[in-house]
Amino acid sequence: MRRKKQVGFSLIETMVALAVLFAVGGIVMSGMVQLMKTQGTIANRTDMHTSVRSATELLQQEIGQAGRVSLASPTANVTLSAAVLAGAGATAFTLIASDNSAVTVYQNEVLTVDLGATQEVVTLASGSGASGTALFQNPHAAGAPVSVLGAFATGIVPPGAAAPNSPGSSGTVLKLYGDINGDGNMVYVEYTCTPGTAAAPGNLYRNQMSITGAKQPVDNTMILLNNVLTNPNDASGNPVPCFTYQIQPLGAGTCVTDVAVTLTVQTQNKDPQTGQFQQETKALLNVSPRNVVEVYDTASLTDPLRAQVIPPSVSALLGP
Repeated sequence: MRRKKQVGFSLIETMVALAVLFAVGGIVMSGMVQLMKTQGTIANRTDMHTSVRSATELLQQEIGQAGRVSLASPTANVTLSAAVLAGAGATAFTLIASDNSAVTVYQNEVLTVDLGATQEVVTLASGSGASGTALFQNPHAAGAPVSVLGAFATGIVPPGAAAPNSPGSSGTVLKLYGDINGDGNMVYVEYTCTPGTAAAPGNLYRNQMSITGAKQPVDNTMILLNNVLTNPNDASGNPVPCFTYQIQPLGAGTCVTDVAVTLTVQTQNKDPQTGQFQQETKALLNVSPRNVVEVYDTASLTDPLRAQVIPPSVSALLGP
């Protein structure tokens, strides 16, 4: 009688197959875990780079725009609302914008009034809102065009005492003002850098207000970066501040023609592979406020009146 042939695996064969399966599965799982850690590292660095890049791009744009002076919106034609007469004393006047946007003048601002033979440059004895007073050498009819030339020489407020009892910019506080957004509204902006440690990182704040408004205290709604660290020392071992300035003499004062921004930040989460926070230092070495540079060149060579002085209301905002 013929015996039937048994079909299947022996116990030894099954154990060998399971061992191979477990080995392959372990290799696959190890690769998956490593891939997830690598993905976590990339995501951490991407988030860090995105946040610091957004902050530095905003800084670069606003530093470049600092010092721009405007009377009203960019599309408006600004004119005298009523005729003014030439006289020996300061004469009151009011300006209007063709698009009914707000007009802003201030004490010691230099305006160009009218066209042709009656055109003149006047310095305001006083100014607030759309009204001011000035000494006119020529009479001007209602509707005479009025423009403002040049830029604020201290659009980037220089370090030191910018005005009596009013501190200027520093290594941790960047102060700038002008028509920063290009919309005809002149604003004052402070960037405050408070570096910290890896265990307790600091913040970068941006505080904006109207140049005629009240000083706003810094709060957490103004945080641009919340992971700022102390910058590494330079090659000579000296501390590197968040902001440094290239200062040029201009008339009786100074102006800032270049700003360097250096920010060191860390990731929000620890690196899954090393268990440490990743760090990055971002440096913008030569950011020029183009309006200030232009007026510096012009005022130094041909027309000192192009360097508009700091408005009294801005001087009041420089303090704490």
